[in-house]
Amino acid sequence: MSQTTVGQPVRVVLADDQPLVRTALRMVITDTTDLVVAGEAANGAEAVRLVEETGADVVVMDLRMPGTDGIEATRIITEGPTGARVVVLTTFDDDDHVYGALHAGASGFLVKDMALDDILTAVRVVASGEALIAPSVTRRLIKEFTDRPRSAPAAPPRRVEGITDREREVLTLVGRGLSNTEIAAELHISIATAKTYVTRLLAKLDARDRVQLVIIAYEAGLVSAA
Repeated sequence: MSQTTVGQPVRVVLADDQPLVRTALRMVITDTTDLVVAGEAANGAEAVRLVEETGADVVVMDLRMPGTDGIEATRIITEGPTGARVVVLTTFDDDDHVYGALHAGASGFLVKDMALDDILTAVRVVASGEALIAPSVTRRLIKEFTDRPRSAPAAPPRRVEGITDREREVLTLVGRGLSNTEIAAELHISIATAKTYVTRLLAKLDARDRVQLVIIAYEAGLVSAA
C-alpha cells in the first residue's frame, strides 16, 4: 500500500493528454526537494498502470482523456490496493464531471488556472492525508458546481442520521468549504474542537475524507446554490 514516509519525496504521477501541461508541472516539481515525478500518462489506463508499477503516492488526474477517462481511472486507483490518492485537474467547464469524480474517490481538485506553486501545495496537502485543497478553491468549485443546474432529475435529499445538531452545523460549514479555523471562528469554538467535530463526522458518516463530507452535505440539502 502506497504510503509517504517522513523524509522521502512524494511520488507523483502526472496524467493529462496535453504534453504542455505535463511538462509545466514536471518542471516545477523538478525544482522541489519533497516531490518527484514518478511517471507521466496521456490517458487513464496509463495512469493506472504507472501507479501499480511505481507505487506513486498522488496522481494529478485530468478528467478528459482519450480511452479510459479520468473518472474511471480515479475509481480504479482509489478502489485498488495501492493507497494512492487522486487530485483532479479540472477546468470549470468540467463541472458536469466533478460530481462523478468525487464519487469515484478523488481527494480534491486542482484548477488549471491555479498558480503552479499552489498546485504543488495542493499535492502536498493530499499526500499528507487531507483533502479538498485550499478552502478558497473549495468554495469556488462548490459554488461553480452548485450554481449550475444538473441535467439529471434532482434526487430526494439524503437523510443524515446519528449526528447531533452541532455536528450538523459543522457538516454544513464543511460543505460550504470552510476550513477548521474558519469553522471555529463561525461557531465561536476552538480550532481543536472544530477538528474533533470533523473527525467525529468522518467516523459517524463513514466518510473516507473531507471530500465525502462535502458530498454528504450537498446530497442532504445542507449546501445549495443559494
